[in-house]
Amino acid sequence: MATQTTGLTSDATEFSRDVTLFGGISILAGIMIGSGVFYLGSYVLIRSGMSMGLALIVWIVGGLVTLLSGLCYAELGTMMPKAGGGYVYLREAFGERVAYMSGMSTFIIGSSGSIAGLAIALPQALTSIFPMTELQCKLFAVLMVVLLTAVNYRGVKFGAAIQNVFMIGKLIPLVLIIICGIAMGQQTPDLTPVPAGGASIGEILSMVAFGVVATLWAFEGWTNLNTISEEIQEPRKNIPRAIIISILAVTALYVLFNFSIYRVLSFEDISAHIAAGDYFLGTAAANTLFGHYGKIFVAIAMAVAIFGALNGSVMVFPRTYYAMAKDGMFFPSFTKLHPKYHTPTGAIIASMIVSCLLIFANNLDQITSLVVFSGMIFKSLTFASVIVLRKKYPDMNRPYKVWFYPFSVYLIVLIMIGLCLNTLLEDPRTSLIGLIVPLFGLAVYEFQLRRKKKASR
Repeated sequence: MATQTTGLTSDATEFSRDVTLFGGISILAGIMIGSGVFYLGSYVLIRSGMSMGLALIVWIVGGLVTLLSGLCYAELGTMMPKAGGGYVYLREAFGERVAYMSGMSTFIIGSSGSIAGLAIALPQALTSIFPMTELQCKLFAVLMVVLLTAVNYRGVKFGAAIQNVFMIGKLIPLVLIIICGIAMGQQTPDLTPVPAGGASIGEILSMVAFGVVATLWAFEGWTNLNTISEEIQEPRKNIPRAIIISILAVTALYVLFNFSIYRVLSFEDISAHIAAGDYFLGTAAANTLFGHYGKIFVAIAMAVAIFGALNGSVMVFPRTYYAMAKDGMFFPSFTKLHPKYHTPTGAIIASMIVSCLLIFANNLDQITSLVVFSGMIFKSLTFASVIVLRKKYPDMNRPYKVWFYPFSVYLIVLIMIGLCLNTLLEDPRTSLIGLIVPLFGLAVYEFQLRRKKKASR
């Protein structure tokens, strides 16, 4: 066991450590900030009883919940700075079977589905400027996946540079809307944290809890830096720093962005948009601020945001398949690193192929539902691994530890379990598919295990 522990804590790597602290922040924030910033505020407001003040509190609480979740990954990432992220932690905490089920789910629907979903969302964001048919959207999506695969094939340094550029590119329109909205807005929003008509403390707490669930989708993507731990400079310092800084910065961005909308649009206008099924309040605010150019402005901003998130996803996800292959549980070709670029070329290409197949096999709603449910199952287990590994490796060096342990970890695990159960009840068809894939992974693992036992006799 000691040898294994030493290997897990070692910073030795065959990869090139080209990702700086800023690069790590760009990767995380770049994946988190997508098109959702323009419409998720509507869902949060609805779940907050249409109270603007309570909605802003919900965004802050959502950020704090995400931060506590991120600190779980900060502890795990600094004690085991290895490529593969969550797969590695599940393997050490719960064994190869659970880790393999997680990796297989990631390969088939989780990570590949995220790439496919973002790729489809990109041309859809541009349809208000350049109308496209469904087939044209899918062909455009495939082209983007192939293009970014080629970019990240040439090394994480090249991919991180693209990420940095688009991270700054997506911040410019968002910050512009925030500054112009707060400075030029004519509205004085009512920030009383109580819905109109009043509500009891219990009802308000229930609204906050329900609203926080909506914010968690906006923060999705913060787990992905750990996947490229072996390519980060000084991972024991920069992993927790990047996680904390990016989550706090994105939280502040979301709060200020929604407040700027409240400064631009009256409560009556917001209510009318939501009642009409138009949840893109960010677009409505931009139209008010910049006239008919606002629609074009937001479409470009959304496309830039999605492109950055897509690039980050294409960059980090194949490292999980590489880690699995290194354990002898995936295709041997996935362990090969390019002699010049030091990237897992086989895993990157396989990720591209599966993602493109999903683009043609499903629509955006189906992909999103599959990705979310599959991710929640194994994310809850990853959080629980903090507790398991504290007991399993009590003496292992932990440069960073989760705040308010163990209460904070139990709280996050319970939240994830609650989300899984709610999804199972609300969307049983998608949930069953999300359960079948890891079970398929278990069957494949058992088949491979039996074959190895027979070969060793």
